[in-house]
Order: sequence, then structure tokens, then C-alpha cells
Amino acid sequence: MKHRLRKKEYMFVASMLFGLLFGAGNLIFPAAMGQAAAREMLPALVGFCITGVGLPLLAVAAMGLSESEDLFAMGRKVGSGFAYFFTCALYLAIGPLFAIPRTATVSFQVGVVPFVSPEEQSAALLIFSLLFFAVTLYFAFRPSGILTWVGKVLTPLFLFFLGILICAAVLAPMGDATALMPTVAYESHSFFKGLLEGYNTMDVLGVLAYGNILIRSIRLLGLSEPRDISYGTIVSGSLAAFLMVVIYAALTYVGAQSRSIYGIDANGGDVLHHIALYYFGAFGSILLGITITFACLKTSIGLITACSTAFAQLFPRACSYRVYVILFCLFSCAVANVGLSRMIGYSLPALYFLYPISMMLIVLCLLEAQIGYRRSVYICGMIGTGIAAVFDLLRALPPGIREILPAYDALRATGDMLPFAALGMGWALPAAVGTLLGYLLSLQKKGLSPAK
Repeated sequence: MKHRLRKKEYMFVASMLFGLLFGAGNLIFPAAMGQAAAREMLPALVGFCITGVGLPLLAVAAMGLSESEDLFAMGRKVGSGFAYFFTCALYLAIGPLFAIPRTATVSFQVGVVPFVSPEEQSAALLIFSLLFFAVTLYFAFRPSGILTWVGKVLTPLFLFFLGILICAAVLAPMGDATALMPTVAYESHSFFKGLLEGYNTMDVLGVLAYGNILIRSIRLLGLSEPRDISYGTIVSGSLAAFLMVVIYAALTYVGAQSRSIYGIDANGGDVLHHIALYYFGAFGSILLGITITFACLKTSIGLITACSTAFAQLFPRACSYRVYVILFCLFSCAVANVGLSRMIGYSLPALYFLYPISMMLIVLCLLEAQIGYRRSVYICGMIGTGIAAVFDLLRALPPGIREILPAYDALRATGDMLPFAALGMGWALPAAVGTLLGYLLSLQKKGLSPAK
């Protein structure tokens, strides 16, 4: 019986996980941060990597150490009802309601819009999105080949095109970033600003969503024992995390350099566009478009596969895996063309509600490795986190809903009173109090075992 993967297999799994997680947003955030931080880019980068890479790595470790097959298995430690609600909500929020349609529109904005007139953009978006999701559909219909296509083909191609851009900037710097003053936000607290920027990438949600793909890929390579799969998960996740740190460092450095020529851009997409234009002219726009499209396509394939797998397992009598793939692709294509901005406005509150709950579930799984399974710890910890997460949801509500919600201002003010609320971590203290209470309750009980 096989107990360990070969070195090459670890690299393939790590490449797949990196490819699934590293989308367009992961290119844009560090480039914009580097430009704003300038000579303070190093402490900002360290902070960004602690939360932007460290937290997703903790999610991988939690899934491995708890020997959970997928997100639903992790959620069942709280209870079956919670597991169904949380799994469905997370996959829908980061899937067809938000991230999947955005993969097509971001690719279109960067790769196609510069080459078409405003009058032609609607028709061009329809054609592009149909082709984009047709490719996604083709690969998602072959989930057993996702390790090959994403890990061995799409990710290397993405890294190749990105490497061209980064190498040009490193070999022929635009200027000396150390001579530039940081913006006000990074002037005195660059480390903490970077910490917050990394936290806000929400890549933790992606790790939890891709858990079923990661575990299945490791099983297909010959591992079957839970402990062996856990070890393979953690090692592969660590390698993927290292690659993310390297790419983040390069993008931060390149972004900081660009300020010497272009000043402060409006967003990270403009930063990358100017860098590509500076080194390669018109060809740079094509190069950047290809790079972004590969980044988004990887994410789209991964999310469609993960969402369809999860729903086929949760509701096997409703639809088959392939039917879910078709439904999610069609819905995402429609949203990308007719209502992405509005859909994002309604999806963001759900993401801000789910993020603290996801973080707490990871913490509890890691804590379980030290104190053993105690259901009261999971339940009380989640109650404290869930109550506080409601205030994060309220903060992210679109204006139209805020106006009709009774006592919105009072509820918002209550949420703002929580410690660390300004940093988006108002859930931390209620979660800690709930966890401690659950632990004290568990000391009064004997013979606890995980929910079956």
C-alpha cells in the first residue's frame, strides 16, 4: 500500500492547488500594495503574506489534521444542519453568485476591451463569455483530469507568461522604489496595513471550497489512509504557499518600481497594465490579457468543479454532477452578461458573513488536534462567531437594503463597538468567549464523540 507521494507528485498537487487559488485578484492586490507602500514595501509584504498566505495554509492544515474529506465533513463537527447550511452558502457565494461570473468579466475587461469599441462591447462580452464557459465546461466534465490540466498545463502556462513580465521588470527596473515615500496609509503602519490587505483577499474561503478537489486528487495518486492523505495535503499546501510568497514578493517589488514612472494608479489592474505597456508596448496588453485569462480560467474550472462536486454529493437525487456543471456554467454566463454588479452587491454581504465563520471553523479544527473533539466547543464557538458575523454582513449591505432595514444605524453602531471591528475582526473576541464557554461546558461531560 502506498503511504507517501513521490516528489514529482507533491509538485503536481501543489501546482494544481496554487493554480486553483491564484486568480486575477491575487495579481492585482500585491501590485497595488507595492505601488502604495514604495520604500515600506518589505514590512507590508511580510504582513500581507502572514494573512494572505498563512491563513490559507492554516486552512489546508486544519483540513489535513482533522482528517476531513471536504467542507461538509468539517461542518458536521458542529452539526448536520450547520454543515448543510454552511456548505451550500459558501459554495454559492464564492461560486455562481460571485467569483465564477467575475472570472469571465475580468478576463474580458483586461484582454478584450482594449481592442473593441464601446458600441461593440456588449456583443463581444456575450461571445467571449460563451467561449470562456464552454472551455470551463469542457474541463469540468473531466474532473479526474483536473490535476493534469490545471497542475501540469494551465498553471505552468500562466507562470510562463507572468514570468516574462516579472523578469523584464527585475532585469530593467523602472526606478528605485526605496527613494519613494509611501502613501499615508503605509507611512507609519505598513506592516499592519499589509496584514489587513492579505486578510481581505479571503483566500481562506477558496481553500475550504477546493478541499474536495485536493483530497480527490491525492486519492487518485494512490493514497487511501486518512493520515497519509492528511500528510500529503499539508506538504502540498506548504509548497503551494511557498510559490505564492515568491509571486507576491515579485509583484510587490514590480508594483513599487512602477510608481517612478506612473505615480499612483487607481487600482492594481492599472498598475499591471502600465507595467506591461512600459516594457512591451502594444504587445504588453496582449501578454497581460493572456496572463489574466489563464489565471481566471484556472479559477473558473476549479470553482465549477468544486461546486458541482459538492452539490452532487449533498443532493445526489436532485441532479447528477454533469447537470450541476451545466447549470452553474449557464447561470454564471448569464450573470456575467446581465447583472454582475448587482449580483456582487448582494453577494458581498454573504461573503463577509461567511468569512469569520470559516476562520473560526479552521481554528476549532486545529484546536481539536490539541484537546480532542468537544462538540460544545464547536457549537458555542460558532454561536459567538455567528452573532458577531451578522454585524460584518450589515456593514457590507448595499445602500438600497440599508435604507429599508429597521434599526440599521443602531445595529451598525453596536457592531462598531466590538474590539477590532475597524480591522474587520470584530468576531474575534465573541468567538474566543464562546469557545472558552464551550470548553468549560465540555469538562462537565464525558464520552464525547464526533457527530455521525
